[in-house]
Amino acid sequence: MERNNSKDAFQAKLENIKLDLDTCKVLLHFENHKEPFVILFDKPARRFYFSLIALIVTEMKNLDKPGFIHIRKHEKTLKLLDNSLAGQNASKTVEGMWDKIRKAWRYTLPDLETGTHFKILERNLIPPYEKGGKYRYNCSDDECDIWANLFDYDENNPWRFKFAGDSASISLNDISVTLGDLRDNSAWIEFIKRLSIPPKAVNREKKAVARWWKKVAFSLVAVLIVGAATLAIWNSYIRLTPATRALELPDKPSIAVLPFNNSSNDLGQEYFSDGITEEIISALGSVPKLFVIARHSTFTYKGKPVKVQQVSEELGVRYILEGSVRKSGDKIRITAQLIDALTGNHLWSNRYDRDLKDIFAVQDEITKKIITAMQVKLTEGEQARSVAKGTNNLEAYLKCLQANEYLSRANIQRNALAKQLAKEAIALDPEYAWAYYVLSRTHQLDMWYGSTKSPKESLAEAKRLLQKAIVLDDTFAEAYSELGFIFAVERQHDKALALGEKAVALNPNSAESHLRLGKIFIFARKWEESIPEYKTAMRLNPIPPSLYFWSLGLSYGAIGRYEEAITWCEKAVRQDPDSFFAHLMMSAVYSWSGRDEDARAEAVEVLRINPRFSLEEFEKKAGKRLVNALRKAGLK
Repeated sequence: MERNNSKDAFQAKLENIKLDLDTCKVLLHFENHKEPFVILFDKPARRFYFSLIALIVTEMKNLDKPGFIHIRKHEKTLKLLDNSLAGQNASKTVEGMWDKIRKAWRYTLPDLETGTHFKILERNLIPPYEKGGKYRYNCSDDECDIWANLFDYDENNPWRFKFAGDSASISLNDISVTLGDLRDNSAWIEFIKRLSIPPKAVNREKKAVARWWKKVAFSLVAVLIVGAATLAIWNSYIRLTPATRALELPDKPSIAVLPFNNSSNDLGQEYFSDGITEEIISALGSVPKLFVIARHSTFTYKGKPVKVQQVSEELGVRYILEGSVRKSGDKIRITAQLIDALTGNHLWSNRYDRDLKDIFAVQDEITKKIITAMQVKLTEGEQARSVAKGTNNLEAYLKCLQANEYLSRANIQRNALAKQLAKEAIALDPEYAWAYYVLSRTHQLDMWYGSTKSPKESLAEAKRLLQKAIVLDDTFAEAYSELGFIFAVERQHDKALALGEKAVALNPNSAESHLRLGKIFIFARKWEESIPEYKTAMRLNPIPPSLYFWSLGLSYGAIGRYEEAITWCEKAVRQDPDSFFAHLMMSAVYSWSGRDEDARAEAVEVLRINPRFSLEEFEKKAGKRLVNALRKAGLK
């Protein structure tokens, strides 16, 4: 990011902040500057986020201390703000509103470079293909950095918000909310009052209208109709590029794969570059945690000079994958690069030079490597490398990705599907260690669900499969951690901890290994020790399955931190309403916290998902305190 920096550098000092409800501007007044640094919220959706900031500042001032605001307590006010200010971007559900608020406060509002929720005046945007596509601000490094530190997000409690942290070096008295001549709380009350006033009824009494005015009005209407018709015809039939749409980004990583460019001299090789593109789109579509635009849409850009920002806006995606294919004789070169269209940053790029002995094997290999690189960057973190390791069979790899997703949101039906996919992957590649690991987990879940005739045999088979995986790959961290978890279930705590710690040592970046070590700790009744492991797992897997959430919630519940326990378990249930374990642990946590009616309601959900659940059988594997909580909730 380029900024105007004078030779006489100085430590920026922020003197005061003004939030103007009239103009939806945040004005930052710096020492040694005559004019303020202005952040403008100039569209309906943006005005809603500005009102969110103003609400938090007002409530902080009411408390008369720079503490966090428990934002969920202000649901009624926020619904009014959302419905009144956000226009067509207003959330359809309360949970949708909470989700967009949390994401904005954590990720987007502090993002000075992207600035999708606000507009910084005096900011120039150099076109993306000129000198790297950087943003330029009329401020010093120190001044610009202060804006990013005005938002404080508490990782342990995602619903506690704070504005203007200590890094800004100002007090609450230096922050003001204004509406004309009104200031702070009175300004906010008047602002809310105006939003609450219903529109005046239209007087439908007929009034005499001069004939000349009627003629003028008729002419204007005619002109407007002709203009609208012309525009519709232009958009529908004449315009070559897709119509620009303000599509909201999906709640998971979204990507469009542009047609790979044929760099060969031979135009007859066009089919080959198209084939590579189609294969990648098809394979990416099999990755459950990605939102992938279909081939039909992306191929409308073929042969056209388009910018990634244009594609992002028109297709409603954040990430763009583009590349080229050059085929010469028996050699092939494929290049690919992944771009964040919101920032213009290149996240990843690579070049593959191969012999064209087996065209389909080469295509599969490169597709697999591209998917793995994107999984590492966008979803699973370094764990994605473990899934990819050990096979060159693209189909086996994709089956394991899908099976892994079923297991992350497991119930009896999904577990059965995962088991079948793992078996098919092993049939495709009998030396694929990860496939044995996945199959092992399905046998363990059979034991937990009570969907096996012999829990003892299922556990023994799970062990055998993990040992097979370790023979195939003695550096397979996740297999060691899973084996350790089985020993923990069998109450062999020393063996379990040794294997769990070995797994983390082998691969400190494995989210799965940290998660399993956390579970090993809970079987050893070391609840406090499990919490850091779960948090590390979430940090390494930025879009984790519900398993991570309810595991952390259970640990918080076990040590009496019920508010945090409920927050995490509720998040698990919202993410996956058909998760057996999410509802089971939610029921236990509610029961521990004294919310007996809620606990019973969750117990009903448990039996809806797994009618065969037996508390007597579950007690053999779980602790008495957990079982007593579930019994209190009505499970038998």
